[in-house]
Amino acid sequence: MDWINSLLWSNGIAHTVLLLAFVIAAGIRLGKIKIGGVSLGITFVLFIGVVMSHFGFRASHEVLHFVKEFGLILFVYAVGLQVGPGFFSSFKKGGITLNLLATGIVIFGVLITILIHFITGIPMPTMVGILSGAVTNTPGLGAAQDAYTGVGSDPTIALGYAVAYPLGVIGIIFSITVMRYIFRVNIAKENERIEAEDAAKKNAVKLLSLEVQNPALYNKDIKTIIGLINRKLVISRVCRTDGAIEIASPHSVLCEHDKVLVITTPSDYEAITAFIGPAINMSGEQWNTLESDLLSRRILVTRPEVNGKSLAQLHLRSRFGVNITRINRSGIDLIARPGLSLQVGDRVMVVGHREAIASVEKELGNQLKRLNEPNLIPIFIGIFLGVLVGSIPFAFPGIPQPVKLGLAGGPLVVAILVSVFGPKFKLVTYATMSANLMLREIGICLFLACVGLEAGEQFVSTLVYGGGMLWVALGVIITVAPLITFGLIGKGLCKLNYFSLMGLLAGSTTDPPALAYSTATAGNDTPSVSYASVYPLTMFLRIMCAQLLIVLFV
Repeated sequence: MDWINSLLWSNGIAHTVLLLAFVIAAGIRLGKIKIGGVSLGITFVLFIGVVMSHFGFRASHEVLHFVKEFGLILFVYAVGLQVGPGFFSSFKKGGITLNLLATGIVIFGVLITILIHFITGIPMPTMVGILSGAVTNTPGLGAAQDAYTGVGSDPTIALGYAVAYPLGVIGIIFSITVMRYIFRVNIAKENERIEAEDAAKKNAVKLLSLEVQNPALYNKDIKTIIGLINRKLVISRVCRTDGAIEIASPHSVLCEHDKVLVITTPSDYEAITAFIGPAINMSGEQWNTLESDLLSRRILVTRPEVNGKSLAQLHLRSRFGVNITRINRSGIDLIARPGLSLQVGDRVMVVGHREAIASVEKELGNQLKRLNEPNLIPIFIGIFLGVLVGSIPFAFPGIPQPVKLGLAGGPLVVAILVSVFGPKFKLVTYATMSANLMLREIGICLFLACVGLEAGEQFVSTLVYGGGMLWVALGVIITVAPLITFGLIGKGLCKLNYFSLMGLLAGSTTDPPALAYSTATAGNDTPSVSYASVYPLTMFLRIMCAQLLIVLFV
């Protein structure tokens, strides 16, 4: 039986792997238990680690430190790949208001943390841990620990996070509920309002059937006409007065009473209708049935050679006689403009004859199996660059020591940049949602298990005798005060609908349980949209602020 004792109580590799596997498996399983409709989710891994450590299960400090840091890198890099494509677009139009409010919530929470630090004298590392737990932001905890390694090790960072996290989840949902009662929100009426607003902007593109009745356009080719109006549009097909259907090309000449199928944006609808002619009662499906040999098909981009090339570079229209009308990328339809670059994973809407579409399929790939193969080289190149960038010291006037992005900030920034600009450098950054989720969940599970095992030895004594209950109370203040304040501003001054406000409050704390509660309450995806709009910037700010607080006040 000596081998069992050795396996359970030694600090060897087998013991560490066994301990981590048990902590993660038990934590995930118990994290699915809901109390009042709310669960702690994957964060329960942290608490199982605390319990195991409290009862004497230990692992090698060096091994835990490596696994924890590597898990954090995997997690933040996968998050960066996921949110990167929508990072810059989230600042457009309504996203600006949402991100400004989210930034205000982050900064207000940081200011409260600093104020409590000076009033109570609680060390800043502990306060950063409480802050990260209060806003349920695990990468912020990792960033703080990484920043602190330059001057030593402080277990109270993880302890502060652990004691503040449970009421942090409850506090976020409480704040969302308080907003509902303050503004006396009627969920049914709010749903009707959302449906009315979304009716006009549900799709990113709009199909129009128009009759050419502008004399200024008669006998002019399509290239000239598009240049005259200078709007976002693609003319897909032309129906001649004799009923003949043809694929539109830049050199197709339009005549009086010709009918055209136009793909454009909702905002350009009125201008294009006024310029070309009135809309006629003819849907996209009707166009497809007019000519049996003329097909409309979505083709999946899977060839790496096509990645990063623009539609103008591919010359699909001139080579195969087809028309590219729109591109679907991550569920969003984009107008197929000549300068638009294709990425692996895009779905291209192609109109043409059967033989021509078959040729385009060979050109673009259209092999779903290829997308199931993981693109590991870009992932590890990105991690390499992320660690490199995170290790570069930046000196700022007035700051006593150089600031680094660290093992949390560096990979996050690089992942966002790689996901956005990688295709221009022929990097295939596409990963299926399941692959990204697997990478992300493995990383965060390893990180949380290690944090729990490191902090558990002192957890109970800190909670009972070391001021832990005060930390819980301070965490509640850090959670609720910014959310209530900016919730009032968002709903009262910025006139956000309640569903968008719920997503904003959940996203500004990067809290999945709060998002789940919001979507269940709303009964629609509106909270998820605003959550996704603020999540990238909020995650970045949380990581950076955690590190700056350590650098400036330690």
